[in-house]
Amino acid sequence: MIVLGAGPAGLAAACELARGGRSVTVLERERLVGGLARTESYRGFRFDIGGHRFYTKSEEVNRFWTDALGPDFLLRPRLSRIYYRNRFFRYPLQAMDTLRGLGPLEAVLSVGSFLRRRLRPVAVEDSFEGWVTNRFGDRLFRTFFKGYTEKVWGIPCSELRAEWAAQRIKDLSLGRVLLKAFGFGGAAVRSLIERFQYPRLGPGMMWEAVARNAQAAGATLRLGADVVRIERADARVEAVVVATPLGEDRIESAQLVTSIPLRTFVRRLDPPPPEAVRRAADQLRHRDYLTVCLILRRPHVFPDNWIYVHEPGVRVARIQNYKNWSAEMVPDARQTSLGLEYFCQEGDDLWARTDAELVELATRELERIGLAQPGDVEDGCVFRVKEAYPIYDAGYGEQLAVVRSFVEGLTNCQTIGRNGLHRYNNQDHAVLSGLLAARNVLHGRRFDVWSIGSEADYLEEAPAIAAAG
Repeated sequence: MIVLGAGPAGLAAACELARGGRSVTVLERERLVGGLARTESYRGFRFDIGGHRFYTKSEEVNRFWTDALGPDFLLRPRLSRIYYRNRFFRYPLQAMDTLRGLGPLEAVLSVGSFLRRRLRPVAVEDSFEGWVTNRFGDRLFRTFFKGYTEKVWGIPCSELRAEWAAQRIKDLSLGRVLLKAFGFGGAAVRSLIERFQYPRLGPGMMWEAVARNAQAAGATLRLGADVVRIERADARVEAVVVATPLGEDRIESAQLVTSIPLRTFVRRLDPPPPEAVRRAADQLRHRDYLTVCLILRRPHVFPDNWIYVHEPGVRVARIQNYKNWSAEMVPDARQTSLGLEYFCQEGDDLWARTDAELVELATRELERIGLAQPGDVEDGCVFRVKEAYPIYDAGYGEQLAVVRSFVEGLTNCQTIGRNGLHRYNNQDHAVLSGLLAARNVLHGRRFDVWSIGSEADYLEEAPAIAAAG
């Protein structure tokens, strides 16, 4: 059988299938495993493609990870802050820290704005904007949500769907944050927010280990295998065709598990699905992403694992400090490596810039924020990712329902993972989707992979996080 994609979901499925005695071939377009959770390297420095914390409430997923890495799976403390108007705010937000940082007048106005919205809430809570303003008020929405979220997603907050907020932000309000700050919100629980696990050499180390485990169990892994066609006969997938330097290679398969974007999957089907399905798939949108990785001649720059940049005068959305995730991400303790993350669309002005232009932009913005001087930057490189994050825009739910209905009608095919389900979920949910899809094949069960979602207990306790998990 065939697994498309060697990210967390695809590799989990392949490992489970191979250990269950199935002959499985994994086809991956990129030169590295891990998908968005891979680790790139440059001059001995290791860089995440986005920051990837490992945390889960699933004992099974935790065992899967721990078995793969053992002592190389580190427990790390978390420190992250928001940078806004030349000030840093702890994140997740802490009531007193936030109100103190805003200043007395703005703090009073923000609390008043929250109280007014409690009296007159948004009646139809179907957008991100409505969801957040009902819980934090208009003023805090504009301060901590609007500009940053629109920078990340490239669409107005009024168009971004409320289910994204409900899925990615724990269901709290300013009122509950204030009550907790004054000791009326129950005992504080040390949560997964405050610490997380992380591979010693970055997240790619995890997925490289899982890939080795799958291969040791008999799986075949083919990197640089770009799928050009998925052949089907009515409701059954029969073969996958990949491009190779020597021409096309056709691989027959009795079962297919795919983690590639739904839009791409539908476009590769031959014969094509009905027009309504193709049209719906084409309207499922993704946000593209690039990270500018800078090497600095300084042993210490800032204490955070990462910083959310809400400042409207710069285009960077988040800054990773890889040394603070694991000291071994940096080969020389006298230096520091940073990743400045930009969210964009393929072909736009950011994406079209040369690597040298992007390194110059990132260096300039780092100086503007006040974190470094241009002379501190020794070198830099750029990594680009297409279709990095599924967008929850207006109408996506209806289009997804059309595509899902068609895909579920394919008798020997399952879609898994963030892109295969068009769901912005966490690594552990991706792993679970792969494991359950494999068990559907191995044991003839019908686990509903689509039901794997994001529980509030996994998530943040306040304003909008970007693509951090």
